[in-house]
Amino acid sequence: MKLKKGLPIVAMLLIALVSGCSKELDNNSSLTASAADLALKSGNTVAKSGALNAVNLGIAGDFVILSKTGITDVYKSSVTGDIGSSPISGAAILIKCSEVSGTIYSVNAAGPLPCRVTNPSRLTTAVSNMQAAYTDAAGRTNPKSLNLGAGNIGGKTLTAGLYKFTSNVVIPTNITLTGSSTDVWIFQISGTLKMSSAVKIILAGGAQAKNIFWQTAGATTLGTTSHFEGNILSQTAINMQTGATINGRMLAQTAVTLQMNTVVKPQYNSGFQNRKRGCRKVSLFCFDLFFFLRCVYLFFHKQNV
Repeated sequence: MKLKKGLPIVAMLLIALVSGCSKELDNNSSLTASAADLALKSGNTVAKSGALNAVNLGIAGDFVILSKTGITDVYKSSVTGDIGSSPISGAAILIKCSEVSGTIYSVNAAGPLPCRVTNPSRLTTAVSNMQAAYTDAAGRTNPKSLNLGAGNIGGKTLTAGLYKFTSNVVIPTNITLTGSSTDVWIFQISGTLKMSSAVKIILAGGAQAKNIFWQTAGATTLGTTSHFEGNILSQTAINMQTGATINGRMLAQTAVTLQMNTVVKPQYNSGFQNRKRGCRKVSLFCFDLFFFLRCVYLFFHKQNV
């Protein structure tokens, strides 16, 4: 009899727990481009290297390519992740639907058909977050190295930290970034960044592309068949030459140029996504527990009949 009376109370408590979790998800999914949005939506804020925090990408982190003045392409490229451009018309997104495994966002009805999605508000937020991320990266202080190699970092093995360059940076030969999965690299570059053809960035020791940030005031150029790792935050253009590949993001305040390239977005676990997974686990546990108690109740109820 006590079990019979207690079961409805337990059920109500479980429903309240699941409902509260769902309400939290709904509230977080409607956040806009405020400072709080940057903090909550960035999946990189947990990664540190000593006192060095990763750069908040905000909603811009949901994109693998984001620009303000368009995306050009020489067919056929392969892009894994969402792309978009704002405030320019979607007509400036010159990539085919078949080249993108993700969503192509446009500010208007123009853009690649039939796959483009019109969502100007999301793009406005993403671009705002992109600019804030650039400012964040450019404003970091106390670098571990100033003008390493006079801007020529080819052949070097670089541990995590803040690297500052007051001129152009070139990568003429392979470089290695070595560190743990939570280590962070930030490269502040006042000029251009140029990677030579067939050159590679190699990650070692568990280093993650999502925790590597290249902030460039000038244009970034990735040479033919080169391979790049990390997030590029460019105040101007990002140009990929024929056959170049990147495991990272290209976030440009002007245009992005593709030429038969492969672009893959690295893992991005935002705080919101972590809470969502946690709530799902709680929900499944609650429902399993409810049905278990119901079975126990039915068993004892039959015994008493």
